[in-house]
Amino acid sequence: MTSNLKFRLLTIVAVILICVYGIIGLPKSKAELIQNWKSNIRLGLDLSGGSHLVLEIHLQDAFKGEADAVIARMKDELNKIGIQPVGVNHTDPQTIADAGNIQINITGIPSTKAGDFRQVVNDNFGSGWILTPVNQTDYRMTLKQSEVLKIKADTITQTKATISNKVNQMGLTEASVQQRGGGADEAQLLVQLPGVDDPAHVKQILGTAAQLGLYEVKGDHPFASAQEAMQANGGVLPLDSMLMKEKQQGTQPPQLWLLARNPVIQNRDIRDSRPQQSQDRGWETEFVLAQDAAKRFERFTGSHVHQRLAIVLDGVVLTAPVINNKISDNGVIEGMGSHDNAADLALELKSGSMPASVEYLEERAVGASLGSDSIKEGMWAGIAGVIAVVFVMLVYYKKSGVNATLALVLNAIILVAALSYFGAVLTLPGIAGIILTIGMAVDSNVLIFERIREELRAGKAVIAAVDAGFSKAFLTIIDTHVTTIVSCAFLFLFGTGPVQGFAVTLVIGLFANVFTAVFVSRTIFDWELGGQKREVTISI
Repeated sequence: MTSNLKFRLLTIVAVILICVYGIIGLPKSKAELIQNWKSNIRLGLDLSGGSHLVLEIHLQDAFKGEADAVIARMKDELNKIGIQPVGVNHTDPQTIADAGNIQINITGIPSTKAGDFRQVVNDNFGSGWILTPVNQTDYRMTLKQSEVLKIKADTITQTKATISNKVNQMGLTEASVQQRGGGADEAQLLVQLPGVDDPAHVKQILGTAAQLGLYEVKGDHPFASAQEAMQANGGVLPLDSMLMKEKQQGTQPPQLWLLARNPVIQNRDIRDSRPQQSQDRGWETEFVLAQDAAKRFERFTGSHVHQRLAIVLDGVVLTAPVINNKISDNGVIEGMGSHDNAADLALELKSGSMPASVEYLEERAVGASLGSDSIKEGMWAGIAGVIAVVFVMLVYYKKSGVNATLALVLNAIILVAALSYFGAVLTLPGIAGIILTIGMAVDSNVLIFERIREELRAGKAVIAAVDAGFSKAFLTIIDTHVTTIVSCAFLFLFGTGPVQGFAVTLVIGLFANVFTAVFVSRTIFDWELGGQKREVTISI
């Protein structure tokens, strides 16, 4: 046996061992073997069962957030040139259909400062907003249609990415998040969660936007009712302020805090977040601010020392601590109770800024029994196909058919191992891709065998015929595989989850097929022919 042949045989053995390890690991018992198989081979929703959720994005929240940000920036810019309007607020769209009709109303601009005001608005917001005078002192700003479409598209894209990030960080890497459709359904997302053990917990995570805001507190204590808050302020609430309930503690009714309408810090300003234990062994959530937000937060806290700052999560005041000193780039949300609560909040905050809240609309469960039936039928189809192929190869090519069968088995092992190593998901269309791979693997061997037959008929010796057969068939095999891989690339780029599963399994199978049909099959032929001591013959 030549050193080159030994090296190739060792390579094949090494590949087999690596593949087997990727599929079942190093089990110490039958139970561990089964557990490793289940954990390494991930099944899609159609095979393992799971949850099918439909979520609706409240686009109006994104437009309100954009208007709040514009108002905050506008006040800062106007303050620099000495203009203080009597009031700046926006309308409050309640439905998705009305979201793009949001308006910002500015009142009380001195007529002598009208030119400066228009200059500030045009320089800073003219690209997205249209400024229209109402009278000599009042103005209205409306969004341009191009900006409406941009905010809608960005909100849907960002929400989709954030939800994908959430489920991935929860370990649901096989989950699928897709936009449901256009028109009236353009703000709906379809979320598929295969093999979810606790769907209620997942729905809780997905169903909240974790809208965090740090608000200036108007006053130093909460109020028992809205009437009490109004009486304390001369019968009317201050401009640009609002009442918000605090988190309920025990059976006592929640009190109300009077807050500034615009937050100092919100989700988009958060760069990172993590759970941690406090000094009293409780749990809290730490968050880190982005650079620009840190500078803004530092200026605010520096000018509001000994005043209160409310930490608001999803419209509820968690706490309203006193600012003891200037704070820069990080903060802590205390009183989270358990580690799970602190970790869930950290996940919500660091998964990305949710530009709008989402509402859980629909759930459909896919039973595990249906998935089991699909696996069983797919396995029977695969087994029947393999048996038929092996039978034909053995009858038609005799002993050389054994060569093709061994290459076919190794092809399947490599394919399954690749799915395990890459963390890919096996779906019902994926099983179809595996079965199609079986056909293409056999097709490659048929090309090689027929080439060898042609060379033998031409009068060449066996070894020379095998060399010529593999060499001449190689380019044909590469050509057919490349064209199929290009088609699979388009399926993966433009297809949805199940179609992508089909493309992935087929591409992996094609790469494995080139290795087994060319390298492994050739090695088996060389080993068989090299072991013949008399006249070299081949059964083909």
